[in-house]
Amino acid sequence: MAVLGKNIGFIGGGNMAEAIAGGMIQAGVCTAEHIWASDVSGERLEYLSRTYGIHTGTDNGEVFAACDIIILAVKPQIIDPVLTDLAEKCRTGEVAARDRLIVSIAAGIPISFIESRLGKHLPVVRVMPNTPALALSGMSGMSVNASVSEQDRENATRILESIGKVLILNEMYLDAVTAVSGSGPAYVFYFLEAMMDGAAALGLSSEDAETLTLETLKGAVTLLEARGETPADLRRKVTSPGGTTEAALNVMTGAGMADTIAAAMKAARDRARELSPIEG
Repeated sequence: MAVLGKNIGFIGGGNMAEAIAGGMIQAGVCTAEHIWASDVSGERLEYLSRTYGIHTGTDNGEVFAACDIIILAVKPQIIDPVLTDLAEKCRTGEVAARDRLIVSIAAGIPISFIESRLGKHLPVVRVMPNTPALALSGMSGMSVNASVSEQDRENATRILESIGKVLILNEMYLDAVTAVSGSGPAYVFYFLEAMMDGAAALGLSSEDAETLTLETLKGAVTLLEARGETPADLRRKVTSPGGTTEAALNVMTGAGMADTIAAAMKAARDRARELSPIEG
């Protein structure tokens, strides 16, 4: 469904901004003529304009003025001067001070900081996306402030669903979301890398090792989704007493693999808290 009559602007034109813009166009959420983007790189802007047909420019204020929904897609280290500049443009009247939905994908930046720069009256949505969004298979955690209306929530959800799935939850859990889905693709890649290396060590060619590993992962996920059973249930069904799978799982259990994964995710959550460049 389209976000009708809304101009959507990106402050920052990097890979995630491109994924969202492309996803919206492909899903029919918004047409290219209603999408704007600003960035410091003229080369990047030329690429976005040529590839997607969207409006581009180097002036953040121009995008802010033109759009009803603003997606903050800049690096967290520069969000302070970016927001301060936009607030000043609104204060001086260079940009009309009106309600806009602010959607931030800037890692580690709390909603309260955005409110402190742009005002608590503005609806703000904070999002933790992940890299599979680049293949329109993302998983985003989304939190909102008190000014977000039901329509704002619906519009933000539609935008994010164009690149995958969305889970709405309290902001206090976004660091945990970072540890699970934000960093999670790297855990999967690490496991796949280990399986491919293990397969090669058993004598398989690298090409066969890759095919067997990737198709096994895809098949397992497809089975899990299709059957509606828990991973534990399906694992038990695959594991025959005294069989090959049990032998492999005994090694993993003996190595404390489950505890290691839990500890790794806790470390990621804790590090996300430490790395937040700005306190709320």
